[in-house]
Amino acid sequence: MNMNKAFYPFLFAAILASGMYLGYKIQDRNAARSKVFSTEGSSKLDYILRLIDARYVDTVDQQKLYDDAIAKMLEDLDPHSVYLPPIQMSHEAEIMEGNFEGIGIEFAIVNDTIQVVTPISGGPSEQVGVSAGDKIIKINDTLAAGIKITNEMVMKKLKGPKGSVVKVTMQKNNSKKQVTYTIKRDKIPLYSVDAGFMLDGKTGYIKINRFAKTTYEEFMVKLDTLTRRGMTGLILDLRQNPGGFMDQATSILDELLDGNKTMVYTEGRTFAKTYEKARKSGMFEEGKIVVLIDEGSASASEIIAGAVQDWDRGLLIGRRTFGKGLVQQEYPLGDGSSVRLTIAKYYTPSGRSIQRPYSDNVESYYEDINTRYKDGEVFSQDSIKNNTKQVYKTLVKGRTVYGGGGITPDIFMPLDTSMFNPLVNEIFGRGLLSEFAYAYYDKQKAQLDAYKSAEQFQTSFAVSPAMYAEFLQYCYAQGVAKDAATYSEASRAYLSMRIKAFIARRKWNTNGFYQVAVRDDKMVQRALLELKK
Repeated sequence: MNMNKAFYPFLFAAILASGMYLGYKIQDRNAARSKVFSTEGSSKLDYILRLIDARYVDTVDQQKLYDDAIAKMLEDLDPHSVYLPPIQMSHEAEIMEGNFEGIGIEFAIVNDTIQVVTPISGGPSEQVGVSAGDKIIKINDTLAAGIKITNEMVMKKLKGPKGSVVKVTMQKNNSKKQVTYTIKRDKIPLYSVDAGFMLDGKTGYIKINRFAKTTYEEFMVKLDTLTRRGMTGLILDLRQNPGGFMDQATSILDELLDGNKTMVYTEGRTFAKTYEKARKSGMFEEGKIVVLIDEGSASASEIIAGAVQDWDRGLLIGRRTFGKGLVQQEYPLGDGSSVRLTIAKYYTPSGRSIQRPYSDNVESYYEDINTRYKDGEVFSQDSIKNNTKQVYKTLVKGRTVYGGGGITPDIFMPLDTSMFNPLVNEIFGRGLLSEFAYAYYDKQKAQLDAYKSAEQFQTSFAVSPAMYAEFLQYCYAQGVAKDAATYSEASRAYLSMRIKAFIARRKWNTNGFYQVAVRDDKMVQRALLELKK
């Protein structure tokens, strides 16, 4: 529902920790459960927990003790074997299944008020007349504005089972009029493909934010549209994509690789080597490809990047990927909770395991992402630490590639340093870009509605010096420090572009956002240059 943070320039390891999993489905799950989770006999763990319950001096939460013990046991195996309690299982299932049940709005919290960014097309809110810019004042007769509302509070109040109803009082856009809607909740789709459009007459751009249950289907809609428009070169953006279902990644690869080429293979101690090969004539086997990657690209994203690189199918541009090459199988525990256990490793077509070492604790494993910032790897190609003990050759041109530590791109692009100063950090941290942009759109709606497409808006609209000055005054009013030393020209250009992108998002959703944002994206511009060679 709330998409603001999806556009932050980088994500840290804490977010990755909750996003990288799945990727493989093993059949006969019930048989495996019956063997692994037998209730026969009793363990030391059960005995100790019963002992604590019977004799410990204070009252304790028995279920929490049990959950903590399971979580610690799995943590000692590897960073990606995890225990998921019921509430987390439910949340992640919504994300990966591609839908949730609610009223169907995207929202932003602006000045402690819930503002509708857009009602989701065809959803229950749109059907009753909710409009972009409407402000939620009450939910079920309880005040929902001016109470230090949070995203979590909003979702808890508005989400609910399909068929249930919620009463929402809204202040209509650009009006003092309040209207109360009774909205029946329904299933709401969550999209994993953020954008797909033509950058020029021959080059298409597709952005995938994760690999969920519907990703391949969404991708094919974009790919079909762009090929019909004459696309001969594709920029596939997998930056900050933490992975997901492996079958969605291999289905996409099958559209890009010809013949019966190996896309990935998996092997584990109790699971035989299994190859996933291209099986059909794909829609884009002949066109040129550039894949954009960075330190947030993991798991299924690395499967695609590794196969494209190993078969010399296209170029990888960006920075070294996360390095997650472990396959998890999900084992439900019968109470809504689940164990995701690493059962195999996956390997790129040349035989590379891209999993980085995890012999230390989980904290140090995820700290590696921050270490790349501290060591300068994200700013300089010379700082990349490839594993020289795992050297491989690509399968067509025989180029040297490395395993055991993520996937190193063919062309390195440093992190944009314009994002790193106190002004930009504080503005992003407070969510002020989207707040200002959405408020500006509401004030200038008549003028901005004259733009009939995101393409026209991108080429014709500019953030003027006066508008940027107004934005800075807005930031000062929200408590941002007036430190002139941080107001570099690079920061001004970057923030101006983001303001424009958020305005485009307000009118044309995520597709509009990226149509603006990629125009000043150095990685995208380098990809365009390479595709023209």
